[in-house]
Amino acid sequence: MLRTIGRRLLFLIPTLIGLSILLFAWVRALPGGPAVALLGEKATPEAVARVNELYGFNKPILEQYFIWVGRLLQGDFGTSIQTNRPVTEEFFRRFPATLELSVLALIFAVGVGIPLGYWAARRHGKFTDHASVVLSLVGITIPVFFLAFILKYVFAVQLGWLPSDGRQNPRIDATHPTGFYVWDGIITGEFDASWDALMHLVLPALALGTIPLAIIVRITRASVLEVQNADYVRTGRAKGVGSSTLRSRFILRNAMLPVITTIGLQTGLLISGAVLTETVFAFPGIGSFLARAIFTRDFPVLQGFIIFIAIAYALINLAVDVSYSFIAVSYTHLTLPTIYSV
Repeated sequence: MLRTIGRRLLFLIPTLIGLSILLFAWVRALPGGPAVALLGEKATPEAVARVNELYGFNKPILEQYFIWVGRLLQGDFGTSIQTNRPVTEEFFRRFPATLELSVLALIFAVGVGIPLGYWAARRHGKFTDHASVVLSLVGITIPVFFLAFILKYVFAVQLGWLPSDGRQNPRIDATHPTGFYVWDGIITGEFDASWDALMHLVLPALALGTIPLAIIVRITRASVLEVQNADYVRTGRAKGVGSSTLRSRFILRNAMLPVITTIGLQTGLLISGAVLTETVFAFPGIGSFLARAIFTRDFPVLQGFIIFIAIAYALINLAVDVSYSFIAVSYTHLTLPTIYSV
């Protein structure tokens, strides 16, 4: 197992190198430039030249790339043109907000998606099954930003049940030692602040978690349908194994193998979906800041944030692969030997 983890970590190196080359070329192929974005379209050529010299944008592209990579290896991701603060500082200031949002969206997607997919498979061919298929198709096809606007208009504007934007009510004077607002309110005893932060997360999490929810429903349904027709399940029924034992120990648990892989992939994609969701709800996470960096041509932020996200995505996939190996061994042990020994 350790050898597998080490091999995957080694494979991560060429992946990140290729990503850095593509990323570096992409941000410099965007129309305009960082100096124009910083100074405005009416900036004089002299002012643009000074900014380009200050940030090194006047050097040859290849030299800029190696300078940038060398700084990355030293932990220096550059300085944001928007805020004049280090990119790492900007990232870790906003990362807790995006992580809270992603975790709540994932809890919603997994907590609803797996039971709904399993329920649909148990009633294959019936109304519940057809309804889940239709709803999952709608969930996959509807754009995140469109759903976000609908949720915001209905539940925040019309009904007034939930906050429409932001991360917390500015009138609440709360202490934030960790940057995770919900957790901070719990550990400091400021439960009103924790509850308010949670309410601000509900609508963005629903919008962000809808597509993963729809995908998890479909994968769970298809996996359960496949497993419940497997040979060892039919053998267990013939030998008199109880229905509840078959469902809990063999059908559902073995059907979770592809579902876990899907959950891992969707966890990484939640960060990319957060760009649109956080922008609609004015949520101060890395997604909204990254979207602003695109419009302002903030090259250091674009490069640094995307590298951070790529590393997180690769580590999540590595964790899923490792857990998949453990689960596969465990479930193989649970199926054939146990069933045929009955």
